[in-house]
Amino acid sequence: MSATELPAGHAELMDGVYRWQRHIYDLTRKYYLLGRDRLVDGLDVPQGGTVLELGCGTGRNIVLAARRYSNARFFGLDISAEMLETANAAIAREGLSKKVNLSRGDATDFDAKALFGIERFDRVFVSYSLSMIPGWEKTVSAALAALAPGGSLHVVDFGQQEGLPRWFRTLLRGWLRKFHVAPRASLRDVLESESQRTGATFHFRTLYRGYAWLAVIKILPDFAT
Repeated sequence: MSATELPAGHAELMDGVYRWQRHIYDLTRKYYLLGRDRLVDGLDVPQGGTVLELGCGTGRNIVLAARRYSNARFFGLDISAEMLETANAAIAREGLSKKVNLSRGDATDFDAKALFGIERFDRVFVSYSLSMIPGWEKTVSAALAALAPGGSLHVVDFGQQEGLPRWFRTLLRGWLRKFHVAPRASLRDVLESESQRTGATFHFRTLYRGYAWLAVIKILPDFAT
């Protein structure tokens, strides 16, 4: 899907939400987007590997990952032009422009070959984006389809806060709705179902009493989706 074919409603919504928020996004989100660094540490990118982030936002995670895995190449996709402007500026400041390539696109339906010149990636990760994407299940399928044999998909997002007090869940959900964010109750089931469909291994863990969920789907070396 090209930039001109992006779903206008959602693209405009995200640009509207983050036109000003992007300037303070990383300062505020570090307090409640928990588990992102753990996801990056667990990527275990192979030497010279390729990594795609879906919903790269301000570039915070992809910059961290590019520093952590200095011999890999990184690619990022986001539907918001406003966020991509901030992300590209961050990447330039860090001197990473030669190893990180960003493009505007829809995480539910993208053509990696057309956008980046690469069809398959060793790692794909999605950090706190599925809870913002309409039709997020399609993003999971698209991410798996973009993996090379032996590659892995890494996801961190809001859980159901199952081990936390009800009052906390109520306050959190109310706050998140202001930003069009909705924790996906069926996230684990969808990820597990997709791992079974693709013959992949599935690892899942809850973080911080269910505040966040972290999952890894690894494709077998001889399997292609």
